[in-house]
Amino acid sequence: MKQALDTRTKLLTKNPWPLMIELSIPAVLGMVVVGLYNMMDSIFVGQMVGDVQMGAISVSYPLTLINAGSAAMLGVGSASVLSRAIGKKDENTIKKIMGNLVAMVLLLSVIYTVVGMVFTRQLLSLTGASDNILNYAEKYLRIVFAGSLFVNFFQSANMVIRGEGQLKRAMTIIASGAILNIILDPIFISILNPYGMGIEAAAYATIFSQFVQAAITLWYFKKKSPHVKIGRIRIDGELLPQVLSVGISALLMQILTLVQQTVIYRVASNYGGETSQLLLAAALRFWNFSFVPLWGISQGFQPAAGTNYGAKDYDRVKTLTRVFIIAATLLSLVFYIPAELFPEKILSMFLTTPGIAASGATNFRIMFSTYILQGSFMIAVTLFQSLGKAKKATWLVLFRQIILFIPLCVVLPMIGGMGIRGVWLAIALTDAILVAIIAFMVAYEFRKLPATSSVNR
Repeated sequence: MKQALDTRTKLLTKNPWPLMIELSIPAVLGMVVVGLYNMMDSIFVGQMVGDVQMGAISVSYPLTLINAGSAAMLGVGSASVLSRAIGKKDENTIKKIMGNLVAMVLLLSVIYTVVGMVFTRQLLSLTGASDNILNYAEKYLRIVFAGSLFVNFFQSANMVIRGEGQLKRAMTIIASGAILNIILDPIFISILNPYGMGIEAAAYATIFSQFVQAAITLWYFKKKSPHVKIGRIRIDGELLPQVLSVGISALLMQILTLVQQTVIYRVASNYGGETSQLLLAAALRFWNFSFVPLWGISQGFQPAAGTNYGAKDYDRVKTLTRVFIIAATLLSLVFYIPAELFPEKILSMFLTTPGIAASGATNFRIMFSTYILQGSFMIAVTLFQSLGKAKKATWLVLFRQIILFIPLCVVLPMIGGMGIRGVWLAIALTDAILVAIIAFMVAYEFRKLPATSSVNR
């Protein structure tokens, strides 16, 4: 327990800027590697197999968020409860975290595997993908759904490791499988592509890597975790509502991304056909990857915010929030600047057909124009999750993914003959409006917090 107490003391007392760096670097690196291997699937398939097959992986991606959503729900909810329990020194809650998580993972994974493999084509048809893309996407996604148990366990459990404050451990575990996937992708594709199984090869590499990550994670909680162990595996009726109330916003962020990107592909098919779908597929692969480091820095923020809130150091929660928002905004420049300066080169990483990347460069710039606001969104959502303010986190997600975006995506293409450009503009305009909502909600929450009077250290 000594290591746990040392971590707790660090979260409660270390200078905010060095603490932010210490927590964020491993979290960001770990998440970047994960995002990189998701993006590398598309790059390897696009370069080694073909544009249509790359489009099939991108069309499939939103549906993989069904698994990612449940993992995020259980992981974020459990990590939030855990970090506040560490702040309060609540040993009883700490002991029940993993048994409850494993039981829920087993239940949900069985459901997702069966439904995902049986109804693969019906789910994919919602995207409006052309038959050519749809045929390849079906082959890829059916294999990915077969590995639901592995991805659900390692992703959700990894968030619990971060909730402990063990960010370096979490990064090492999650990066191991991601690097393995990057290595295996070209090997599997080279072996299987001559037999007409190039896209299946990428899927096999993915689920094998996820199996390795799940095995390492299980070993960690059995042998190495300083204070969170897998005890009795059962759904805890008292703990589960606390986990779900916080985790539902993380679930919605993933699932509504599925809805959001499905709408994008369908509207794009109406205004530009398969070419527009391929361009948006390439752009969204880079967009999804660029979002991952911001997710990483928010995961570094979560244990710090939750532990200090549990210890009733509210002034420190406010300070940490400001520090992490500044850091996330600076981090976003790493992707914002190249996207604005070299849009055609970025799109060309995924698309090999001459002329397609150049035709989408201007629209890609428009889409990315408000990307630097993404950091504020992620930190704000994580703040409310960490404080147990489930409804506020959920509303922020709903505003971004549904309430603002979908009307803009449907209406803007019909205004002034914008057509397909309106779809790209809808993405940028949503974040511009959202930042004003975030500023109001965070300021209101901070005014409600009492001044720190007694800190339980």
